Amino acid sequence: MHHEIRKRGLVFSQINRLGLISLTTNIGLALVTTIWAIYLESILHNISYVGFLTGFYTFIGIFVSVLSVPILEKNSKTKIFSFSLIIFILSYFLFSVVSNLWIVLILGVVIAIFSVIRMNSFGIIIRDKSKDDSVSKNVGLIYTFFNIAWFVGPLIAGFLAEKYGLKVVFIASGLVLLATLILFNLFKIKDNRITKKTDGNFIKLIISFLKNKDRRKIYFLAGGITFWNTLIYVYLPIYIINTTGKDLLVGYFLSATIIPLILLEYYFGKLTGKIGFRKIFVLGYSIMSLAAISSFFIPNLYLILIIITLGGIGMAMLESTTESYFFDIVKKNERDKYYGPYNTTIEVNGLVASVAMAGALLILPFKFIFLVVGAMMLILTLISLRIKNIVEVKRH
Repeated sequence: MHHEIRKRGLVFSQINRLGLISLTTNIGLALVTTIWAIYLESILHNISYVGFLTGFYTFIGIFVSVLSVPILEKNSKTKIFSFSLIIFILSYFLFSVVSNLWIVLILGVVIAIFSVIRMNSFGIIIRDKSKDDSVSKNVGLIYTFFNIAWFVGPLIAGFLAEKYGLKVVFIASGLVLLATLILFNLFKIKDNRITKKTDGNFIKLIISFLKNKDRRKIYFLAGGITFWNTLIYVYLPIYIINTTGKDLLVGYFLSATIIPLILLEYYFGKLTGKIGFRKIFVLGYSIMSLAAISSFFIPNLYLILIIITLGGIGMAMLESTTESYFFDIVKKNERDKYYGPYNTTIEVNGLVASVAMAGALLILPFKFIFLVVGAMMLILTLISLRIKNIVEVKRH
């Protein structure tokens, strides 16, 4: 009994340490992400070029998620994560001193590649350090730190950019990530699990991933998060500016949407582990569907922003638990193999969401975007009714 308690304490301690790593890593990344489009526009001098280049980097991310599977399978996850941080640190310091277009474009490709590798290796480390009955709770904790970082990071970036210029933001980010690398090594987190048989046939890998109906369902369900975020981060800021002309209101709104995630994500992660995924998924997507559809019928902008912010309660139920569900339906020896293909849901559904909403705007007034998003959330609610209701505490 004493050994079990001591063992539990070690695992919990490592998850907390990973939470701190998530916090500092994402503060560093959020600093640059906040000013990235502005920086690219200052180099390219054309906002449409920024859009095309961002799309190009997105496509790279999709391919790397699949192509990097053998790397994840046959190498230490902690070494991969550490190496990815080193690449980010060097790249960001270079961004602070160079302004040559081709160097910037090449560094952007490097960042796009290692963004995926960093994210996938860290996600697997979290799962490997979690017991079967605490995956949802632990992933919820990590996402809480993640959201705190994305609340704080843009505020710091805005201050630094306004007072000292964009290049200082890159230096600050590089320093934060350097501190993260040192901290990660001081924590002595190890994940040296490797897979002897690697998967180099990428077409076969994708087909194998899609053959399983449970993996197909969670791929679509996880994509709903990206669909919602496209509304929040792409289209609503444009709507706010066109309606009020107040840049400051955009900042307040985006910060407000993160608050439900910070306050509730860990709680819903724990609750999911106790009652199962189905109820949480159905309720989460129902809340988001109701918020989006209601916004279509409401004429007042400020009331719409309040309702969408409250819709974030549904997001708090889903952001971490969709990833937990994926890890619960795959076997231990399948994590490295399928986590990369699973994570393409972010980029793929980001493109689908952008095309769907842009297509609606070609023929319909702006507010019909709320119906598009609401309809998608409703479809995902129905899919949620058909998933396995895994209850983690019963697996202990």
